[in-house]
Amino acid sequence: MRHILVVDDEKEIGDLIAIYLQNDGLDIFRAYNGQEALEVFEREQIDLMVLDIMMPGIDGIEVCKKIREKHNIPILMLSAKAEDMDKIIGLMTGADDYMIKPFNPLELLARVKSLIRRSFHYSAEPAKAQSQQEETIKINSLEINKTYHTVHHNGHEIPLTSKEFDILFLLVNNRGRVFSAEEIFELVWKESYLASNNTVMVHISNLRDKLEKELGYKLIKTIWGVGYKIEV
Repeated sequence: MRHILVVDDEKEIGDLIAIYLQNDGLDIFRAYNGQEALEVFEREQIDLMVLDIMMPGIDGIEVCKKIREKHNIPILMLSAKAEDMDKIIGLMTGADDYMIKPFNPLELLARVKSLIRRSFHYSAEPAKAQSQQEETIKINSLEINKTYHTVHHNGHEIPLTSKEFDILFLLVNNRGRVFSAEEIFELVWKESYLASNNTVMVHISNLRDKLEKELGYKLIKTIWGVGYKIEV
Protein backbone atom coordinates (compact mmCIF):
# COMPACT_ATOMS: atom_id res chain seq x y z
CA MET A 1 0.00 0.00 0.00
CA ARG A 2 1.29 3.44 -0.93
CA HIS A 3 1.46 6.13 1.75
CA ILE A 4 0.30 9.60 0.68
CA LEU A 5 0.85 12.78 2.69
CA VAL A 6 -1.88 15.39 2.06
CA VAL A 7 -0.82 18.88 3.12
CA ASP A 8 -3.42 21.67 3.11
CA ASP A 9 -4.36 24.25 5.74
CA GLU A 10 -7.97 24.15 4.51
CA LYS A 11 -9.37 21.15 6.39
CA GLU A 12 -12.36 20.68 4.08
CA ILE A 13 -10.16 20.41 0.98
CA GLY A 14 -7.74 18.07 2.71
CA ASP A 15 -10.61 15.88 3.91
CA LEU A 16 -12.05 15.70 0.39
CA ILE A 17 -8.69 14.68 -1.09
CA ALA A 18 -8.18 12.10 1.66
CA ILE A 19 -11.59 10.50 1.09
CA TYR A 20 -11.01 10.00 -2.64
CA LEU A 21 -7.50 8.63 -2.14
CA GLN A 22 -8.54 6.33 0.70
CA ASN A 23 -11.43 4.99 -1.35
CA ASP A 24 -8.86 3.94 -3.94
CA GLY A 25 -6.92 1.94 -1.37
CA LEU A 26 -4.20 4.45 -0.51
CA ASP A 27 -2.99 5.07 3.04
CA ILE A 28 -3.30 8.77 3.98
CA PHE A 29 -1.38 10.97 6.38
CA ARG A 30 -2.48 14.56 7.02
CA ALA A 31 -0.67 17.81 7.76
CA TYR A 32 -2.15 21.30 8.04
CA ASN A 33 0.94 23.48 7.66
CA GLY A 34 4.46 23.30 6.30
CA GLN A 35 6.22 22.56 9.58
CA GLU A 36 3.84 19.74 10.38
CA ALA A 37 4.31 18.36 6.86
CA LEU A 38 8.09 18.16 7.32
CA GLU A 39 7.68 16.49 10.72
CA VAL A 40 5.28 13.87 9.35
CA PHE A 41 7.56 13.27 6.37
CA GLU A 42 10.55 12.59 8.60
CA ARG A 43 8.52 10.35 10.91
CA GLU A 44 6.62 8.24 8.35
CA GLN A 45 7.46 6.38 5.14
CA ILE A 46 5.84 8.69 2.57
CA ASP A 47 5.63 7.64 -1.09
CA LEU A 48 3.93 10.74 -2.55
CA MET A 49 2.93 14.19 -1.36
CA VAL A 50 -0.08 16.33 -2.32
CA LEU A 51 1.13 19.77 -1.28
CA ASP A 52 -0.72 23.09 -1.15
CA ILE A 53 1.40 26.13 -1.97
CA MET A 54 -0.34 28.85 0.05
CA MET A 55 0.00 28.03 3.75
CA PRO A 56 0.89 30.09 6.84
CA GLY A 57 4.47 29.90 8.09
CA ILE A 58 6.46 27.56 5.86
CA ASP A 59 4.64 27.52 2.52
CA GLY A 60 4.49 24.69 0.00
CA ILE A 61 7.36 26.06 -2.08
CA GLU A 62 9.73 25.91 0.90
CA VAL A 63 8.48 22.48 1.91
CA CYS A 64 9.14 21.20 -1.61
CA LYS A 65 12.65 22.68 -1.61
CA LYS A 66 13.49 21.05 1.72
CA ILE A 67 12.15 17.66 0.61
CA ARG A 68 14.14 17.84 -2.63
CA GLU A 69 17.40 18.38 -0.74
CA LYS A 70 17.44 14.70 0.24
CA HIS A 71 14.47 12.90 -1.29
CA ASN A 72 12.95 12.30 -4.70
CA ILE A 73 9.35 11.29 -4.00
CA PRO A 74 6.64 12.50 -6.43
CA ILE A 75 5.08 15.83 -5.40
CA LEU A 76 1.77 17.14 -6.72
CA MET A 77 1.34 20.83 -5.88
CA LEU A 78 -1.97 22.64 -5.42
CA SER A 79 -2.59 26.36 -5.76
CA ALA A 80 -5.52 28.77 -5.80
CA LYS A 81 -3.58 30.91 -8.28
CA ALA A 82 -3.57 30.13 -11.99
CA GLU A 83 -0.83 32.54 -13.09
CA ASP A 84 1.94 30.96 -15.17
CA MET A 85 4.65 32.32 -12.86
CA ASP A 86 3.21 30.42 -9.90
CA LYS A 87 3.34 27.23 -11.95
CA ILE A 88 6.92 27.87 -13.07
CA ILE A 89 8.08 28.61 -9.52
CA GLY A 90 6.37 25.46 -8.28
CA LEU A 91 7.96 23.29 -10.94
CA MET A 92 11.39 24.85 -10.46
CA THR A 93 11.34 23.75 -6.80
CA GLY A 94 11.05 20.16 -7.97
CA ALA A 95 7.31 19.47 -8.14
CA ASP A 96 6.25 16.73 -10.56
CA ASP A 97 2.77 18.03 -11.29
CA TYR A 98 0.54 21.01 -10.54
CA MET A 99 -3.21 21.55 -10.17
CA ILE A 100 -5.30 24.69 -9.75
CA LYS A 101 -8.06 25.00 -7.15
CA PRO A 102 -10.91 24.29 -7.46
CA PHE A 103 -10.14 20.93 -9.03
CA ASN A 104 -12.04 17.78 -9.91
CA PRO A 105 -11.20 15.18 -7.19
CA LEU A 106 -11.35 12.41 -9.78
CA GLU A 107 -8.73 14.20 -11.90
CA LEU A 108 -6.52 14.63 -8.84
CA LEU A 109 -6.87 10.91 -8.10
CA ALA A 110 -5.96 10.08 -11.70
CA ARG A 111 -2.84 12.27 -11.53
CA VAL A 112 -1.78 10.76 -8.21
CA LYS A 113 -2.16 7.24 -9.63
CA SER A 114 -0.22 8.27 -12.75
CA LEU A 115 2.68 9.61 -10.63
CA ILE A 116 2.67 6.42 -8.58
CA ARG A 117 2.75 4.24 -11.69
CA ARG A 118 5.66 6.15 -13.19
CA SER A 119 7.66 6.24 -9.97
CA PHE A 120 6.98 2.82 -8.48
CA HIS A 121 5.95 0.57 -11.38
CA TYR A 122 9.07 -1.51 -10.88
CA SER A 123 8.19 -2.54 -7.31
CA ALA A 124 5.40 -4.97 -8.18
CA GLU A 125 7.95 -7.78 -8.61
CA PRO A 126 11.76 -7.90 -8.79
CA ALA A 127 13.11 -7.58 -12.30
CA LYS A 128 15.34 -10.31 -13.61
CA ALA A 129 19.00 -9.52 -14.19
CA GLN A 130 18.61 -9.88 -17.94
CA SER A 131 15.62 -7.54 -17.99
CA GLN A 132 17.54 -5.00 -15.93
CA GLN A 133 20.36 -5.04 -18.45
CA GLU A 134 17.98 -4.62 -21.36
CA GLU A 135 16.32 -1.66 -19.65
CA THR A 136 19.62 0.17 -19.04
CA ILE A 137 20.89 2.67 -21.60
CA LYS A 138 24.50 3.83 -21.36
CA ILE A 139 25.96 7.08 -22.66
CA ASN A 140 29.66 7.15 -21.88
CA SER A 141 29.76 6.92 -18.06
CA LEU A 142 26.05 7.74 -17.66
CA GLU A 143 23.62 4.86 -17.00
CA ILE A 144 19.85 5.33 -17.31
CA ASN A 145 17.74 2.45 -15.98
CA LYS A 146 14.09 2.46 -17.06
CA THR A 147 13.07 -0.36 -14.75
CA TYR A 148 14.23 1.38 -11.60
CA HIS A 149 13.83 4.98 -12.81
CA THR A 150 17.43 5.72 -11.81
CA VAL A 151 20.32 7.62 -13.38
CA HIS A 152 23.92 6.96 -12.33
CA HIS A 153 27.21 8.55 -13.27
CA ASN A 154 30.34 6.62 -12.28
CA GLY A 155 28.29 4.81 -9.65
CA HIS A 156 26.80 7.99 -8.18
CA GLU A 157 23.03 8.42 -8.46
CA ILE A 158 21.71 11.68 -9.93
CA PRO A 159 18.37 12.41 -8.23
CA LEU A 160 15.69 13.30 -10.79
CA THR A 161 11.96 13.87 -10.48
CA SER A 162 9.75 11.41 -12.36
CA LYS A 163 9.08 13.96 -15.12
CA GLU A 164 12.77 14.82 -15.47
CA PHE A 165 13.56 11.12 -15.80
CA ASP A 166 10.83 10.64 -18.41
CA ILE A 167 12.18 13.54 -20.49
CA LEU A 168 15.75 12.25 -20.24
CA PHE A 169 14.75 8.72 -21.17
CA LEU A 170 12.73 9.98 -24.14
CA LEU A 171 15.69 11.95 -25.50
CA VAL A 172 18.26 9.25 -24.73
CA ASN A 173 16.13 6.52 -26.28
CA ASN A 174 15.83 8.61 -29.47
CA ARG A 175 19.35 10.00 -29.74
CA GLY A 176 19.83 12.38 -32.63
CA ARG A 177 16.12 13.17 -33.02
CA VAL A 178 14.93 16.67 -32.20
CA PHE A 179 11.78 16.87 -30.06
CA SER A 180 9.76 20.08 -29.88
CA ALA A 181 8.44 21.30 -26.52
CA GLU A 182 4.96 20.34 -27.74
CA GLU A 183 6.04 16.77 -28.56
CA ILE A 184 7.82 16.36 -25.22
CA PHE A 185 4.83 17.65 -23.28
CA GLU A 186 2.33 15.44 -25.05
CA LEU A 187 4.54 12.33 -24.81
CA VAL A 188 5.54 12.81 -21.16
CA TRP A 189 2.49 14.50 -19.65
CA LYS A 190 0.05 12.82 -22.06
CA GLU A 191 -2.03 16.00 -22.26
CA SER A 192 -2.72 18.54 -24.99
CA TYR A 193 -0.08 21.25 -25.25
CA LEU A 194 -0.93 24.95 -24.89
CA ALA A 195 1.18 27.53 -26.70
CA SER A 196 1.80 29.52 -23.49
CA ASN A 197 2.89 26.44 -21.53
CA ASN A 198 6.44 26.82 -20.12
CA THR A 199 6.43 23.52 -18.24
CA VAL A 200 8.83 21.71 -20.58
CA MET A 201 11.27 24.61 -20.60
CA VAL A 202 11.40 24.63 -16.79
CA HIS A 203 11.90 20.87 -16.54
CA ILE A 204 14.60 20.90 -19.24
CA SER A 205 16.40 23.68 -17.38
CA ASN A 206 16.30 21.76 -14.08
CA LEU A 207 17.37 18.54 -15.78
CA ARG A 208 20.28 20.25 -17.52
CA ASP A 209 21.50 21.80 -14.28
CA LYS A 210 21.55 18.44 -12.51
CA LEU A 211 23.27 16.63 -15.37
CA GLU A 212 25.82 19.34 -16.08
CA LYS A 213 26.73 19.59 -12.40
CA GLU A 214 27.54 15.87 -12.39
CA LEU A 215 28.91 15.39 -15.91
CA GLY A 216 30.73 18.68 -16.39
CA TYR A 217 29.28 19.20 -19.86
CA LYS A 218 25.93 19.84 -21.55
CA LEU A 219 24.24 16.62 -22.60
CA ILE A 220 20.96 18.10 -23.85
CA LYS A 221 21.30 20.39 -26.85
CA THR A 222 18.89 23.14 -27.85
CA ILE A 223 18.10 23.48 -31.53
CA TRP A 224 16.83 27.03 -31.57
CA GLY A 225 13.32 27.41 -32.91
CA VAL A 226 12.93 23.63 -33.16
CA GLY A 227 13.42 21.82 -29.87
CA TYR A 228 15.82 19.61 -27.90
CA LYS A 229 17.95 16.56 -28.55
CA ILE A 230 20.74 14.36 -27.23
CA GLU A 231 23.42 13.38 -29.67
CA VAL A 232 26.31 11.30 -28.33
